[in-house]
Amino acid sequence: MPDPTIQTAVREKYGAFARSVSTPAAGGCCGPSSSCCGGDPITADLYADAQTQDLPAEAVAASLGCGNPTALAQLEPGQVVLDLGSGGGIDVLLSAKRVGPTGHAYGLDMTDDMLALARENQRKAGATNVEFLKGTIEAIPLPDDSVDVIISNCVINLSSDKDAVLREAFRVLKPGGRLAVSDVVVRGEVPADVRRSMELWVGCIAGALEQDEYVSKLEAAGFADVDLEPWRVYKVDDARTFLTDAGVDVDRLAPEVDGRFASAFIRARKPRS
Repeated sequence: MPDPTIQTAVREKYGAFARSVSTPAAGGCCGPSSSCCGGDPITADLYADAQTQDLPAEAVAASLGCGNPTALAQLEPGQVVLDLGSGGGIDVLLSAKRVGPTGHAYGLDMTDDMLALARENQRKAGATNVEFLKGTIEAIPLPDDSVDVIISNCVINLSSDKDAVLREAFRVLKPGGRLAVSDVVVRGEVPADVRRSMELWVGCIAGALEQDEYVSKLEAAGFADVDLEPWRVYKVDDARTFLTDAGVDVDRLAPEVDGRFASAFIRARKPRS
């Protein structure tokens, strides 16, 4: 079962961020150096300008991911796509363009303010093949075998029950359906100081799985052809400010933290039988 304390912290953090995007004068929910908020090495330079030029500015501003799963997913016209933890909706809107009018793109989020922002972005974009659902990624409100492709962008690591997330993803995928997500992973052991920090958990780091464990959990959920590809490895100086803000003694932990976190592309397939 998901930890309700973590769920509440995530909901409050990202709800505040959504409000800050909708009403910039209110100020941001977190400093520009915080993980999974704008301006840090994890979230920087993920989308080409050509991809985002036709999207609402608020959808781009609310992008808090660690990769570009829409580029990873190889979407085709007519497919049904589900984005787990869709936030302000950037990946849903990009997916909707690629699956076209005969396809459909769902976004799932548990935060009312993010859903309101996403729906407003959908209205501004004029996207008619999009639907934003309220719910948790541990209990997806869609029927079995109903989705062709599942994407997610730096969200699965926020869950305290990743096994439930992956089981649900497997359940709603059609036979032969694909999972194509971006996430933060751990390469080796991580100090307990980092794991204990709720702020880092909400910021995508403390909840990250070790890369081999991620693969094992996907296989345990029933997925085949699992592939995990780290593509952006972080040095301690990339994380210095937000680790310091979270009360971590960076210099003491530097040898144990440096190069231990990476953004990864993760692919898997639901077998046809």
